[in-house]
Amino acid sequence: MASLSAAKRLVVKIGSALLVDRTTGDLRADWLKGLAEDVAWLKANGTDVVIVSSGSISLGRGVLGMASQDLPLEQSQAAAAVGQIKLAGAYEDALKPYGINTAQVLVTLEDSANRRRYLNTRATLRQLLKLGVVPIVNENDTVATDEIRYGDNDRLAAQIALTTGADQLILLSDVDGLYSDNPQTNPDAAHFPVVTEITPEIEDMAGEGVSGLSKGGMITKLMAAKTATYGGCAMAITEGSVRRPLKALEDGARSTWFTAQGTPHLAYKHWISAMKPQGQLIVDAGAEKALLNGKSLLPAGVTDCTGSFLRGDPVEIISATGHKLGQGLSAYPSDDIQLIKGQQSSAIESILGYVGRAVLVQRDDMAL
Repeated sequence: MASLSAAKRLVVKIGSALLVDRTTGDLRADWLKGLAEDVAWLKANGTDVVIVSSGSISLGRGVLGMASQDLPLEQSQAAAAVGQIKLAGAYEDALKPYGINTAQVLVTLEDSANRRRYLNTRATLRQLLKLGVVPIVNENDTVATDEIRYGDNDRLAAQIALTTGADQLILLSDVDGLYSDNPQTNPDAAHFPVVTEITPEIEDMAGEGVSGLSKGGMITKLMAAKTATYGGCAMAITEGSVRRPLKALEDGARSTWFTAQGTPHLAYKHWISAMKPQGQLIVDAGAEKALLNGKSLLPAGVTDCTGSFLRGDPVEIISATGHKLGQGLSAYPSDDIQLIKGQQSSAIESILGYVGRAVLVQRDDMAL
């Protein structure tokens, strides 16, 4: 079993049924205080924490006195707009006593499907984590339509785990793991403490959620597990209604762990390497030496740029002798690189007319 205290970066998904009282529609403040204790404990151990939280629509319904089920899209979006303020404030209030700052990050499926938006989201989340902030992530229900929705926060949490390079993802849910059948209707259903591979037989065991508040059932959790584990991130499903659910998981609470296939870093590098390059950046000997020593690629080290590409597109990095050094995601479109190649990073603003990034290819976005 994985140890939470050993995680370098942890994403925790909170389901609506844990955060919102089913009867009253009110926030379960005492439960959230317990979760805040867990977050403070993890951060004290040096673990970065990202929270992917459902609950905005459920909270907004309570405030607006709306029905508890099957709202039309426009009413759901209105409820989300009202509830998101309450949700963000609740997390801020819960974590503030521990000296932990929070940030609200709202995303849609487009933000991961579009490479430039993905890089922007990734850069923002990683910067927040460097500053010690706990990002509170949710789907932007206020503007998302069916075409640009994740539809459930299980899969969103898996995508955020990959985006941030997390090594563990925890789904706090209304079930304590994966069973061979629905344990509420079949007392003989077998529990699986560890899943090393998500086979078709495993997928056939997935049922639906039982809470009435959560959208994601076991099917979406297995989809999240596939995304996370193939990206090098271990994932656990555990019942989260106890006061300190993460500490309980660390202490051996029943759960199902899905083992990671490799590491997040290696999976990301493989993803970059597998892309079809849209252009080339030719670098001088000094830049080649810097790259091989683990540095990012700066404009000053680029002697030429070929191809037509946009920010976030994959490009080959070629040495002065014509040898391919590797591949990376460009921080600038090709037209801008033609203007700033060979220049110092400090000159980028005066040349392009806007404040850009200091590097052409960030070391983390490069596979040599």
